[in-house]
Amino acid sequence: MFKPSDKRVSMSFRSYVGFNDHETKAVDIALEENFIETLNPRLLPGEAVVAEAQNVLMYAPLSEKQGKSGILTVTNFKLSFVTTEERHREERGLQENLLLGDYDVCLSNVDEVHQMTGDKRRKMLPGNNISGKVKGLYIVCKNMKVIQFSFKFSPPNHGKTVTNALLHHAFPRKHHLLFAYDYREPYYNCQRAVSMFRDSSDWNKELTRTGAVGWKLSAVNQGFQLSISLPEWLVVPASLVDCQLMEAARHFRSSRPPVWCWSSKNGAALVRMADLQPTITDRTQENIMLENVRKGHPQLTQPELMELTQDLPSPKDVYNSYYKLRDLCTPDNVRQFWIQDNHFLAQVENSRWLHTVSACLGKANKAAAFLKDNVTVVLQEADGRDMSCLVSSLTQLLVDSHFRTILGFQTLLQKDWIAMGHPFSSRLGHILNADVQQSPILLLYLDCVWQLLRQYPSAFEFTETYLTTLWDCAHMTVFDTFLFDCEHDRLAASRDASKPIVLRTLWDWGEVFVEKDIALFRNPMYNPGKFGSVLNSYSSLPNLALWSQCYFRWVPLLEIKCGGAPQIDLGLRALHAQIDRLQEQLAEVKAGERTTNHTVCTAKQHVTSFFPFSASTDPVSPGLLNSTLALNNSFASNEALLDSQSLLNAPD
Repeated sequence: MFKPSDKRVSMSFRSYVGFNDHETKAVDIALEENFIETLNPRLLPGEAVVAEAQNVLMYAPLSEKQGKSGILTVTNFKLSFVTTEERHREERGLQENLLLGDYDVCLSNVDEVHQMTGDKRRKMLPGNNISGKVKGLYIVCKNMKVIQFSFKFSPPNHGKTVTNALLHHAFPRKHHLLFAYDYREPYYNCQRAVSMFRDSSDWNKELTRTGAVGWKLSAVNQGFQLSISLPEWLVVPASLVDCQLMEAARHFRSSRPPVWCWSSKNGAALVRMADLQPTITDRTQENIMLENVRKGHPQLTQPELMELTQDLPSPKDVYNSYYKLRDLCTPDNVRQFWIQDNHFLAQVENSRWLHTVSACLGKANKAAAFLKDNVTVVLQEADGRDMSCLVSSLTQLLVDSHFRTILGFQTLLQKDWIAMGHPFSSRLGHILNADVQQSPILLLYLDCVWQLLRQYPSAFEFTETYLTTLWDCAHMTVFDTFLFDCEHDRLAASRDASKPIVLRTLWDWGEVFVEKDIALFRNPMYNPGKFGSVLNSYSSLPNLALWSQCYFRWVPLLEIKCGGAPQIDLGLRALHAQIDRLQEQLAEVKAGERTTNHTVCTAKQHVTSFFPFSASTDPVSPGLLNSTLALNNSFASNEALLDSQSLLNAPD
């Protein structure tokens, strides 16, 4: 294992591509006289350096002539690039992740590693060892970020050493090799609001909140004796007895019989169940279960069975669609970008991504309509762990305004995705396993939610920045929230005496971001009273758009300087802050506490269209940017900050 050592690195470089090795001396690297003796990555408790390379050149995005020089390090948590040009925290205008540096990438976010040879790149297989010289790396991340490095001026074998370490540690074959098992930072859970749905009290609270009738809480799955992919507490039809449920479960895939997700005040329920085992042709047990679901309705109304396996894409189809979209959003260079631009709409169509989004929204619309008409809906899918999670939670967003708040949305994810066993570890590719299908079902869901934000800008308390950040954090192997395939695996890992894991929830956002960034999660235009309890999404293709903040934020050619939706966002935030201050002053004057009028001064801030993820800083002053967000702290506490993108794209 390599350990940080003294080293000497250059401050920056200007151009280094297109020269042969014997022409290296002609390259203008802009060497500085002032070297620093040590340049080490910031390590978290339990994090260790595995390999490092000195004098590494990192390209600027889509640039082969500009970039930075520094130290490239592989740890058991991240790929870290450290340069002397990193800014102080108070000078940054970007989102500030407390666990990652400006140029750090969590290993679980690494999707593909390519070796660069001239203008060509070759994909390297995870787990393989490279024996020859490595001149450069081209890394594609799961959140569509692309990083390119050159080892042209690195000492011999440094590039090979870092590459082999990356291929090994970014694609672990065992779950206990993820960094969460090594992280030693003491954890004091400051998040108590979001229900985890591991105890009966959380399920009882949700039953009470929704006013569910005809359903009961069952302990039949205690110790996961019924199904390891379901939570230990299940809400099932009140007419069922445990022995019936145990008998029926054997007939369903993954032992997942019908279980409750949500109820309307009138008695209609949203239910999920898996398909029957492929070897079973007798549907008697399925019919018995559906009859008990019918009895759970106050009017004994026949439930509507919605088949998802045939009507929606499979996880493999979703991955193939995402892969094509990712290629479109990660051009190798400027030339490829302009070539793609000539056929952009055709390539978007070819990816089928928006078709998939449309199908999911349409299915949720249909389910919401049945629930509105007081008809129970039963969602049936192969194992009941992928599209049923998506459609179920999307439907609840449409019919229950509680889930449109930040707290409600996190509770919804915890209930319908995490507790109900969506296989996050498999679908997000945390573990290298050729027998498991990787698929960004979570990203597809967040995209569907973003379409709703765009159509109803003031109906949601959270913003698109919150959704984009959520997707980024899904690949951080510090938190257990999106780390496991089911609750059974999570509890087993936490109770493993040999290497127990400390369960840290992502919903404790203060562990990751500072207040000014958390403030951007909230929408000051949020007005829950403006809409009825049920929303109707516009799911046809003409009403949908590509989520530019999430997919294109790493492409600088698409960035608008000092403009775009975030500029509108900050202007509205400042306006709301000014109104709040004036109202406070007016109240003080009426109360006789203020006799002199004080003018509220605001300064104009400038950000780019991909703020707060842009690689560009505030061209005016980072201090002004921070002051604007500081003005909005009062709105954050009152649950009111803005979704910038949705305002710009709001339908007429």
